[in-house]
Amino acid sequence: MIVTPLTKLLGIRIPVVQGGMQWVGLPKLVAAVSEAGGLGVLTALTQPSPDALRIAIRDTRKLTTKPFGVNITLLPTINPPDYEGYARAAVEEGIKIFETAGNNPGPLIKFFKSQGCIVVHKCTTIRHAKSAERLGVDVLSIDGFECAGHPGEEDIGGLVLLARAAKELKVPYIASGGIADARGLAGALALGAAGVNMGTRFMCTVESPIHHNIKEKIVASTEQDTVHIFRTLHNTARVFKNKVALEVVAIERKPAGAKFEDVRDLVSGNRGRMVYENGDPDYGIWSAGITIGLIHDIPTCAELLKRLESETEEIINGLHTTVLKSHL
Repeated sequence: MIVTPLTKLLGIRIPVVQGGMQWVGLPKLVAAVSEAGGLGVLTALTQPSPDALRIAIRDTRKLTTKPFGVNITLLPTINPPDYEGYARAAVEEGIKIFETAGNNPGPLIKFFKSQGCIVVHKCTTIRHAKSAERLGVDVLSIDGFECAGHPGEEDIGGLVLLARAAKELKVPYIASGGIADARGLAGALALGAAGVNMGTRFMCTVESPIHHNIKEKIVASTEQDTVHIFRTLHNTARVFKNKVALEVVAIERKPAGAKFEDVRDLVSGNRGRMVYENGDPDYGIWSAGITIGLIHDIPTCAELLKRLESETEEIINGLHTTVLKSHL
């Protein structure tokens, strides 16, 4: 058994968090991760309204009695969602663990802490992590450049971020981005993390709601099959390298540059959602981390977490033996 400050704080067996993923963090997957010993996380903004989130929370509770959380990500948008409404609905439904991310999380964090909740906040820089620490978060999720979705604008990989976190942060932190197997988990623990956050790896499980064709596409791909879009718009996002993503990159590279309006139709959220429903990997933009180069099967969440747990223990024990031998 791997015991860390994260497992103790959250009441979970394995220090693995399923990151909040748009259109993916639905009750079946969330419950399966929690039942298997990790922390499943519902994605609030996948639901069309706070009332719909209430129903999703209740549906998840029908599938597991284990702890699970809710993710609320604040991102630049033309029509901001009712963040406060989602937050209140989740708290009123008895959720005690929240994953927050994005711009200006202060008011949300303050509200959650006033309600006695545990807050895990995702950051892409140590500077932002220290700011969140001052706001009173319980755990920091340190998101390296390897991650799917938004890695920030400073292009710093997880190895350096986690090593700095060990020296400079006071609260426990977990590694996010680039983790898909036991070596990643063992490495994160060696770097001082209390656990890991995995997104892309959980996309490619039996209980994941995305189309089987997309899961097979992940299995068939390598770490070279992602690309960054929105770089010139200073809102970088790592997505799967398909026809639509490459078209967006080409538009951004035009001599005159690009405005969001130039790519709006290409990057429509509805098109991205349809990828997961119709199974066409070229239909729209969809998130994927470079961990696709480490994913070679489609296990159940129970199989995946059991494997992570046992192989991580083997790796840690092997390192201990190596250290002892080196001193003989």
